[in-house]
Amino acid sequence: VQLQASGGGSVQPGGSLRLSCAASKFTLDYYAIGWFRQAPGKEREGLSCISSTDGTIYYADSVKGRFTISADKDEHTVYLQMNGLKPEDTAVYYCATDNGPLCTVIQDNLQIPDFGIWGQGTQVTVSS
Repeated sequence: VQLQASGGGSVQPGGSLRLSCAASKFTLDYYAIGWFRQAPGKEREGLSCISSTDGTIYYADSVKGRFTISADKDEHTVYLQMNGLKPEDTAVYYCATDNGPLCTVIQDNLQIPDFGIWGQGTQVTVSS
């Protein structure tokens, strides 16, 4: 299993970006995929996750209503559409596989230790 995140860049506040997480073949058939970010000096934050079975989706409160996760199994890719970007969204963004087909969420938080395979990060910078 391999993951490769891409699509980061620099945008002004209010702008949009679409991140892509390209996975090796069949990964999306067996594993939930999550998106995370880590800003300098801060802990890694779970943002969103999509299950591989029924497409159940999770969003953290910090991105709900602004970010949209989707999966294209034919293209083996999970996307994160980010709209209404804010300076506080500046971070390195990562995608990762959960340890099974469902997103591991406890007390409304993605359980980061359950995500075992990580792609390299992609930098998102939001500034005017």
